[in-house]
Amino acid sequence: MLGIINEKGLKQAPFNVWFDANHDNYLVNDKIIKKLKDSLNQYTIKVFLGTWCGDSKKEVPQFYSILDATKFPDSQLETIALDNTQDAYKQAPNHEEKGMNVHRVPTFIFYKNGKEANRIVEHPKETLERDMLKIVNGERYTPNYPAANFLQNQLAEITLDSLKRGENRLVSMLSEYVKGSRELNTVGYIYLRANELDKAMYVFDLNTKIFPYKYNVFDSLAEAYFEKENYTEALKNYYKVLSLKPDDKNAPEMIEKIKEKLGKDKTQEVKS
Repeated sequence: MLGIINEKGLKQAPFNVWFDANHDNYLVNDKIIKKLKDSLNQYTIKVFLGTWCGDSKKEVPQFYSILDATKFPDSQLETIALDNTQDAYKQAPNHEEKGMNVHRVPTFIFYKNGKEANRIVEHPKETLERDMLKIVNGERYTPNYPAANFLQNQLAEITLDSLKRGENRLVSMLSEYVKGSRELNTVGYIYLRANELDKAMYVFDLNTKIFPYKYNVFDSLAEAYFEKENYTEALKNYYKVLSLKPDDKNAPEMIEKIKEKLGKDKTQEVKS
């Protein structure tokens, strides 16, 4: 299921198998529902999910249970299902995700008076009801993956040249908040699959500075260089992968592909 969808569609086969189970069996917190009812109706909400995603299958039906309990108007809700194929990674057919800084699904974005108030990313920090209540009450609330969220916002507002000038400070700051190497790698792949290669390479390169001992960050950076047909830099990073993980299977295959494009003499020069 892709693009703009609704609860009716999710209740149809084959999606109803997981939707109905997680929707009907979810016990909403009635005390919080009473507090949410009036405030929540002042918001509009966008939900981005993947019908292929385990977190979406769990959280989205429960989210709908809460909306049903609060009698939230359907007209104030928009639900968008994203793809998971390599060429359209976390994209919708009409690109409703464009400019929304969505890197994990599900993502629940709350708007008030046309402006984003806050969002819940992938899963709640406490419970959906409690997180939603904090958001509508205007309390301090930081979504999951703060490093990824911050970096996406920076890339939307600041030029790459400006970010590169302050890179040392950025690396130091992100290192304190990032949960692991995959957090920023996911952001990099969002840009890579959207064909924003310069941003993808910047994110992957940044991740190698934060996690210089992780082979997967160099593999991702190599892939981005390969996509941009910068085979020399791609090769350097695939050799770095092998230095960190000698038994890696992907890197040797990619090195052979690059050898065919560069020629053996150039390949040996890069390796040395």
